Amino acid sequence: MKQLKTGLRHDEYVKKILEERHREERKKDPIHESGNQITSPAGSTSTEEIRIFNEYMEQANLFNITKSTPNQRKALMLKRFFKMKRYQQVEIYSSHGEETVHTLGKVTAIGRDFVMLTNLKDRIWFPYHAIISANVPSGIPNYSNSHQSYIFDNDLKRKLLYDFGQTVSKRDALKQQFYEETLHTNLKAWKGIWVKVSTQDCSYVGQIIDVQENNLLLSSFNKKWELNLGTISRVTSLRLLSLLTIFTKK
Repeated sequence: MKQLKTGLRHDEYVKKILEERHREERKKDPIHESGNQITSPAGSTSTEEIRIFNEYMEQANLFNITKSTPNQRKALMLKRFFKMKRYQQVEIYSSHGEETVHTLGKVTAIGRDFVMLTNLKDRIWFPYHAIISANVPSGIPNYSNSHQSYIFDNDLKRKLLYDFGQTVSKRDALKQQFYEETLHTNLKAWKGIWVKVSTQDCSYVGQIIDVQENNLLLSSFNKKWELNLGTISRVTSLRLLSLLTIFTKK
């Protein structure tokens, strides 16, 4: 029989371990052994230290990845920043031709290549390539909300456990939590709404007909446009009053 580094044979070692375990004083862990179930701790240190280390590790990994893929640096940084500020107010400076446009809004959706902000009037899509910089507005607290309330939906929890795909596919809010859509996919879900699409050279007002082969198809009465998504700097939803104002001026 093979002898271990301890100098004991395997059967002797197992017997010794079992005896030590039998003599061990058992203490209930008040954090991880609450209720009827036992949850393994995430590490040997305290939970707050593990949480802080995980955030540090994610940021360190992000910087290492952007060093190896500098062409993806801007998109990865913006995506990480907006995820940290989900449902919070941010300001975005974007390019529109030779002009720089300043926009304020709440981060509502974050995709692989775009972010969507909302305010009281509009819903605005920004492709990452059109964003010059993004930041938290001066004077606004750098936290989500001091009056947060949490509602635990046990029925939703059960549906996610036993029917994940069908449950998530039915709710846009859940899609945003579990998937990173592209601008192509997200705009396709908004077919039929009226929008103002800004490119580096011009602006177009029309109804979203479809998104095909990386092109956004717009229609306005007897006019139709086919705009490449790579040329779009922002897309703004339009309400009826805004539409009337635009067409009255024309």
